[in-house]
Amino acid sequence: MTRKAGPEETNTQEGGPDAGAPTQRIAAIDLDQSLGARRSPEVEHERRIAIFDLLEENCFSPHDCDPGPYSLSLGLQDNRLVLDIRHIDDGRSLRSIQLSLSPFRQIVRDYFMICESYYEAIKTAPPSRIEAIDMGRRGIHDEGSRILQSRLKGKVTVDHNTARRLFTLICVLHIRG
Repeated sequence: MTRKAGPEETNTQEGGPDAGAPTQRIAAIDLDQSLGARRSPEVEHERRIAIFDLLEENCFSPHDCDPGPYSLSLGLQDNRLVLDIRHIDDGRSLRSIQLSLSPFRQIVRDYFMICESYYEAIKTAPPSRIEAIDMGRRGIHDEGSRILQSRLKGKVTVDHNTARRLFTLICVLHIRG
């Protein structure tokens, strides 16, 4: 990620209603923390940035749902990614979407591997090596976001940047404690 600033809180539920904001958007997000994962400082930083950027700007339009803004809970259950979409104002459930994790397995594994290489490289490698690894990291991240957009087709419309940030959060959910 290129953005380096963001909130430092570690609360799992972040965001809230935004007066005057577009309605087809995520206004709050919650990650299932029941998996008890211990995340590295780098992963925790990426999580915070993804949530901050996502809440700042996103396009999230569930099909066949009341207008938002929305509260989104992401979790893993029985080898499935669960997206629980609620109306931000009254918390009423609008839609729950379950996606198989199988299409994400290899891309998440590849993303973790290249991120490890990137975090190691920034310690000692020359800038040209870091840039090359980062280009690969961005490419894998883009592929993960395309897979997510494809899996959500017909259920939720998201733009590319929203899909990228959600893919980051899906990767965070895959970390086991």
